[in-house]
Amino acid sequence: MSAHWRPMGPADLPTVERIAEIVHPGYPESPEVPAERLALFPAGCLIARDGHGSVLGYAVSHPGTLGRPPALDSLLGGLPPDADCLYLHDVALLPEARGLGLGESLVDILRDLARRRGLPALALTAVNRSAPYWRRRGFSDHPGDAALAAKLASYGDDAAYMVITLDRSVQSA
Repeated sequence: MSAHWRPMGPADLPTVERIAEIVHPGYPESPEVPAERLALFPAGCLIARDGHGSVLGYAVSHPGTLGRPPALDSLLGGLPPDADCLYLHDVALLPEARGLGLGESLVDILRDLARRRGLPALALTAVNRSAPYWRRRGFSDHPGDAALAAKLASYGDDAAYMVITLDRSVQSA
């Protein structure tokens, strides 16, 4: 079965909420969180679909500041004017999406988006023992300070803030 990512639209938000409840029951966020991210940065919000058009998951990303991820279930209020990374806020894939290469293709899409926006890094907070998965896709643990540690604590004991530094020589216009 083939699968691909497409842009998310406002009509997808009820499906995003349903998938979040299935995939991330321990990390609840209000429906306003993905809706705000979509409104602030639609280029970073994607839907995964299979070849038959069934939705398999979603990804929500936005410009951010390295080492300063937003707290779980919090609104941004706006994008940081001094953004220095593209932050992958949430990715949720249904079990039937496993093995279809969506995680790898998502990282490729986000690398390209970050480069086009002049952002030198990708960042995320790995949860649910997913850090090894993200390491295989090029992310590495990012040392943090007390403020970062406090935010990570809300995500659970295994939360890890991870970063990929992009090769700036390949930025496109």
